[in-house]
Amino acid sequence: MITKPTTKPSNPNFSSGPCSKRPGWDISALKNADTGRSHRAKHCKAKLNDVIVKSSTLLGLPEDYTVAIMAGSNTGALEAALWSLLGARGVDVLAWENFGKDWVNDILNELKLDNVNSYVADYGQLPDLSQANFDNDVIFTWNGTTAGVRVPNADWIPDDREGLTICDATSAVFAMDMDFSKLDVVTWSWQKVLGGEGAHGMIALSPRALERLESHTPAWPMPKIYRMASKLKVSKGIFAGATINTPSMICVEDVIDALNWVESVGGAEALIKHSDENLNIVSSWIDGSDSFKFLCDDESARSSTSITVAIKDESFTSMSEDDQRALVKKVVTLLDDEGVAFDIGGYPKAPASFRLWGGPTVQNDDMKAVLPWIEWAYQEVK
Repeated sequence: MITKPTTKPSNPNFSSGPCSKRPGWDISALKNADTGRSHRAKHCKAKLNDVIVKSSTLLGLPEDYTVAIMAGSNTGALEAALWSLLGARGVDVLAWENFGKDWVNDILNELKLDNVNSYVADYGQLPDLSQANFDNDVIFTWNGTTAGVRVPNADWIPDDREGLTICDATSAVFAMDMDFSKLDVVTWSWQKVLGGEGAHGMIALSPRALERLESHTPAWPMPKIYRMASKLKVSKGIFAGATINTPSMICVEDVIDALNWVESVGGAEALIKHSDENLNIVSSWIDGSDSFKFLCDDESARSSTSITVAIKDESFTSMSEDDQRALVKKVVTLLDDEGVAFDIGGYPKAPASFRLWGGPTVQNDDMKAVLPWIEWAYQEVK
């Protein structure tokens, strides 16, 4: 029998979205929020533009990329890219988790494109990336938030591609080393790695993506919320803080605070290092555990943010799927009741598992502290 641990994480928030706030955050970070002001007022628009400029600078985006704030979190930003840019040529879409599969569904069943190749892998695995045809537009997630699987790098993307690369990077940006020059569209949200509030997304476009906006008119009606161009002219204002819809200035204040924190700790490079260390902590624990394993067997493809852990012992694997899910739920509930880990159940459509957010707002000491509790709780309920 495993002895009940005595050291608890100082912050039990391990949710994969919305994610833990930055260390030291409290409500006073919002004291300068421009509540009750029009987002089109000069002062407020300047703050929105500040988010754009700071994000681009801290990420080290290529100088000729443009960035905008979008409604609807990362989902809204990615949908804006799909609805605005696709249809000019064939499409290859790669998916290995729930959101990637959503993009497959949108392309096939909502936009109803004809020339589509989809390469779909099960949770915990990557599809064969070499299958992608870069004469087509290629769509993929950098990090599968619901599966704990990421692309190891961007080496598989050619510089001389004909189509656009459209990347859902919401749980990768600010936490993983990414070659943005290989990505024509990058989307992310404030509520993932930055620990900001929900509802707002970001989109970065290469010159090639901007050229598509000004040379291609989609065959379908375009919802206003996704409309980045009108009559083949890019809406330049949205890349300077004139958002398509009304943003929350409280959320804007919060993400400015988060970006200032990123700058204060050493920029994106420091955040990437911190997330890698969280993954290394879990890896060391799993190496010494008889009960747990990563859902992803390929070490090079394991996520450092949505760290997904499965149970490997025979008493568990011999259970029915329903019983496995019921047991995992008991573990999650016990840890919640103990106040040591909130929201660590695996994604509902993924195999029964635990998912620990390892982004840079989660302290390394908290990651070390929570793991013995998971081991104890599993032994208590199995």
